[in-house]
Amino acid sequence: MVAKTEREKMLAGELYLGNDPELYAARARTRRLLQVYNASAIADNAQQQQLQREQLLKPLIGQLGRNVWIEPPFYCDYGTYISLGDNVYMNFNCIILDCNHVRLGNNVFLAPAVQIYAAYHPLNAAERIKGPENAAPVTIGDNVWIGGGAIILPGVTIGDNTTIGAGSVVAKSIPAGVLAVGNPCRVIRSV
Repeated sequence: MVAKTEREKMLAGELYLGNDPELYAARARTRRLLQVYNASAIADNAQQQQLQREQLLKPLIGQLGRNVWIEPPFYCDYGTYISLGDNVYMNFNCIILDCNHVRLGNNVFLAPAVQIYAAYHPLNAAERIKGPENAAPVTIGDNVWIGGGAIILPGVTIGDNTTIGAGSVVAKSIPAGVLAVGNPCRVIRSV
């Protein structure tokens, strides 16, 4: 039996070592790409800006739908594990820790400073200080709006046509077609 690489463990949701040379190199590549993206100049018109940003995002994002607009600055761990559908908009200062797959469907809008975390650490302090990390996928359905400063935690799924209120901390999956708000985020009503 061949031992799994740290990357394979990471994507399988197993404990892995984030300081593994392969993972470190991948994150360093992403930092260089993000530096260029976040420093990109403003084009003379929106169409030119869209084309410029798409060219800069193609080598960064794993799957890039049509008409994706990400306001700089934007931050992520790897980028290659992010899948963005069509018509995705991310406002300023969004962060995606994509140590596992993070999927955003079509027509997803993120307000400023939304944070999506696939990464987490062991709860047991003795295990945590040894250095292993863990990750779980995050899935956001179609036609979802996430309000400013919301935090989406590892392993969460947000259903289609849902709105997450500003400042919410989404620790558990949220069904389709609802308004959910708060810390912890909970369903307020159907929409």
